[in-house]
Amino acid sequence: MRTIIQILLAIVALGLVYFIYKGIQDPIEFEKAKDERYEKTIERLKDIRKAQLAFREVNGRFTGSWDTLIHFVKYDSLRNVRKIGELTDSMIEAGLTERRAMREGLIIRDTIKESVLETLFGKSFDPESLKYVPVPDTTAEFTLGANVIVTGSGIKVPVFEAKAHNNIVLRGLDRQYVINMNEQRRLNERYPGLKVGSLTEAVNNSGNWE
Repeated sequence: MRTIIQILLAIVALGLVYFIYKGIQDPIEFEKAKDERYEKTIERLKDIRKAQLAFREVNGRFTGSWDTLIHFVKYDSLRNVRKIGELTDSMIEAGLTERRAMREGLIIRDTIKESVLETLFGKSFDPESLKYVPVPDTTAEFTLGANVIVTGSGIKVPVFEAKAHNNIVLRGLDRQYVINMNEQRRLNERYPGLKVGSLTEAVNNSGNWE
């Protein structure tokens, strides 16, 4: 009888140790997995921002369409001014302007077109990947939007936003930890996920992780 009680006590003790270990280890494992997901998602959002800024440079606005943005990265080009030579002090003293120096062949200014894809990302980059949240075993798209807001001084500012909710970014991880994170963000009036840009205010195209 005594042996049975000792065995039972040992089992209970092991159970307590296990629950204590779980209570310590589970949050650590969640944070590690969350940080890995966040890091990959942030890199993707930075790529989206890079593409949007290039799109605005060419078109004077942002786009809220994945088809439009991806087509732009795949097939469009950026203008780049190639500069060879600079106005020297002696040229300026001689009354030469940059335009005249160009006409006389003393300096060169050429506008060349370069592929958006190769310039920004490299030839091997897949533009289609821009719209997908990089979550294992999940096919989910970032929410993309574009807008024009008017500042207090009456200036019209084009803006864009790309975002993914924690429920997507952290899909498959411990649900209660995700709920707790979302609630904490809600109480702090912060978006419960990752996003770059804003459709309602000028944030200089920054991400909410910055």
